[in-house]
Amino acid sequence: MTSGKSSISKIKSVIGYSFPFILTLAFLYLAIYNVKFDESLESLTSISVLWFIPYLLFFFLSHWIRALRWKVILHSVKEKTSLLYLFSAIMIGYGVNFAVPRLGELYRALFAGRWEGLSRSSILGTIIIERVIDTLILGLSVLVSVQIFAGDIYERIVWLKSALYLGFVGISTIIVLLVLLIKLKEKFVDVALSITSKISKKLSEKVGYILHMLIDGFASLQGSKNYFLTLVYSVLIMLLYAFTAYLAFYVLRMNEVKDVSFGMAWVVMTISAFGIVVPTPGGTGAYHLIAKSVLVILYGFSDEISLAYAFLTHTSASVIFIALTFIMMFVVNINRVKMGFKKENFFSVVKSVEGEK
Repeated sequence: MTSGKSSISKIKSVIGYSFPFILTLAFLYLAIYNVKFDESLESLTSISVLWFIPYLLFFFLSHWIRALRWKVILHSVKEKTSLLYLFSAIMIGYGVNFAVPRLGELYRALFAGRWEGLSRSSILGTIIIERVIDTLILGLSVLVSVQIFAGDIYERIVWLKSALYLGFVGISTIIVLLVLLIKLKEKFVDVALSITSKISKKLSEKVGYILHMLIDGFASLQGSKNYFLTLVYSVLIMLLYAFTAYLAFYVLRMNEVKDVSFGMAWVVMTISAFGIVVPTPGGTGAYHLIAKSVLVILYGFSDEISLAYAFLTHTSASVIFIALTFIMMFVVNINRVKMGFKKENFFSVVKSVEGEK
């Protein structure tokens, strides 16, 4: 019986690990299908280096602002946190996500928690809060895109309205649960645990852990000043993302094909972001398909230049995130060794958590 359960567990693990990569290949196939790939490559090999430099600068700046926002959210947990450590942890998280989807959030918490001397649960709580804020801002940004586009965007991107409806229901549910959690705290947790324990003890334990993380996360975001700064940084992050997307047009010389605008970049950026939500490594495949489709369907660019745009924006991000995963870990370790601390790596941070249990 135990052997049978073990076999089923192994099969589930194999399926769980392989599914994101199968999904990636499927989306990439759909993105590349019927595209003259040599023309896309030609566009990628003739990019404007002059425009690529500011493109990279704005890309880095957007994530530096993300680290600043995280510093604000963590302020009530720890008054002084290192911006270098937070930025490094964010880069490591993104880098790991390109290997295993969603695992990056855990490693981001492990490294930041270890470097800043904070518990994993309190760090994870702030990351969950960040993701809730990001989802809200993205939803509002897509609604702005609907107003910016000079036509019926729902008619051309047929799945967008359904995605927004589902997102609205999901966000509304999350907001209601969070309000109840903030107002009632332990009473709400007790009710949730009572209900889930009737289904499964393991499920109840997981729900309890997540709810306490959320309480810790919201407890960190205190004071009207912190709420205001979090909102300002969140809006600024989206604007910088859009400006980076706008500069990518010039990097690929798409402005020589037809007129481009910041509004166009905003629409492409916000709708393409749905591809990052899909559980593939770093949104690979899904992002390419959606970004290409938006440029072709909404703005009439060719399949070839549109695919080149998707590859440019995604590949440059991938290379930067993966490279900085190791570079920032190296930089932080040098700094911490000088302070008398041991070096940390992907194995040591996991062992340190296990040792705390």
